[in-house]
Amino acid sequence: MTVDAHHHVWDLSVRDQDWIPEGSPLRRDFTLADLEPEARAAGVTRTVLVQTVTVPEETPEFLALADAHDLIAAVVGWTDLTRPDVADELARLRERPGGVFLKGIRHQVQSEPDPQWLLRPDVHRGLTAVADAGLVYDLVVLPHQLPACAKAAQALPHLTFVLDHLGKPPIASGALEPWATDLRALAALPNTVCKVSGMVTEAGPDSRTVDDLRPYAETALEAFGPDRLMFGSDWPVCTSAATYTEVHAIMAELTADLGEADRRALFQDTATAVYGL
Repeated sequence: MTVDAHHHVWDLSVRDQDWIPEGSPLRRDFTLADLEPEARAAGVTRTVLVQTVTVPEETPEFLALADAHDLIAAVVGWTDLTRPDVADELARLRERPGGVFLKGIRHQVQSEPDPQWLLRPDVHRGLTAVADAGLVYDLVVLPHQLPACAKAAQALPHLTFVLDHLGKPPIASGALEPWATDLRALAALPNTVCKVSGMVTEAGPDSRTVDDLRPYAETALEAFGPDRLMFGSDWPVCTSAATYTEVHAIMAELTADLGEADRRALFQDTATAVYGL
């Protein structure tokens, strides 16, 4: 049994995904009906559906989708952390159909021009509300934003921070620093966990062999340990570089030397605990 701790869905007839460039193979609908047969074939029995756009309508839609499909076990949604009534808004979301599946919040911090965005007082107040609601906070950031992530996690020890995609290391270039040092600084804080996801996308289709990815996976494993790591496919974004089956197979090969308990943590137990599945 495997938990896929990170995937998306979208329907372009409902709303545009303005982050997808014209001509990209991602510029089409990707639905749960597309994902389910591939996930089931890989032994995935539960997933975490993650927000893609910063609009308030998406999260209620995702909660309803989780309510209707047993594959989705949790939703990481979006709300404006800077709104004065963010605590009330989180409560309203949890009262909606499927609200029980809301387990975390995420914002596209990677798109914020201010590298210290997470440390703003209004954001800090919003993150406190997330923690008080019993939710976790997913971090989608670029490597230069990792130091601010560590400061935010240190300032909010009662909030669990989940780093998506290993902080998007520069795999295509083969560089490890300063990403590795900053990742270790974040991992030194006990209220942080990390998704081993998104690596094939950062590598690109020409640099996604197991040997290309191994230094980054091993750095994360050393920093966080398997009990604070979780597998995520990042489907369908991953399909620009690899299929769902290939992503799962790559992860299986990268973790082949781990013991059974450590593999179970990475593929199931960490996500189950962090997201309260």
